[in-house]
Amino acid sequence: MKRNLVTVVVVAVLLTVTSCGSKKTTINETASYVTFDTQCLGIGYDGTQTLRVWGKGANKAEAIEAAKKKALNDVIFTGVNAGNSECSRRPLIYEVNAKEKYSYYFNPFFSKGGEYSRYVVYDDNNRSHYSEAKGADRQSIGIVVTVKCDELRQRLIDDNIIKP
Repeated sequence: MKRNLVTVVVVAVLLTVTSCGSKKTTINETASYVTFDTQCLGIGYDGTQTLRVWGKGANKAEAIEAAKKKALNDVIFTGVNAGNSECSRRPLIYEVNAKEKYSYYFNPFFSKGGEYSRYVVYDDNNRSHYSEAKGADRQSIGIVVTVKCDELRQRLIDDNIIKP
């Protein structure tokens, strides 16, 4: 009886130990599925905002483009409140559901090769402004970009999307 109990305990311990080590998930893999807030790092005298923003994609290039679009989307529609306290800004468009209301304008604006790229600057050569998290099927990339807020605002005014 005592021998059977010892055997059962040993088998249970072995099963527990082997099942716990079956698959290791690194922090990097898990982080690739997490959504991070856009953070404002500073405001320039020339009407720009420097932001740390994360984008997701199947590869590095897609993730960087997604991050650029997210930076502009946050500046235009949601505002950027995380990060430096002097940077807290309201969105450029205050209307509820503005993205849907002006979809005729913003769909081409944010399309591949669209005008959005004129208002966001990313220096790919500056590796100190780059973070990466890789998962099995996606990559999350954190980059620092500069958004030309004053130029973007003037464009939206000129195109009758917002009022001066």
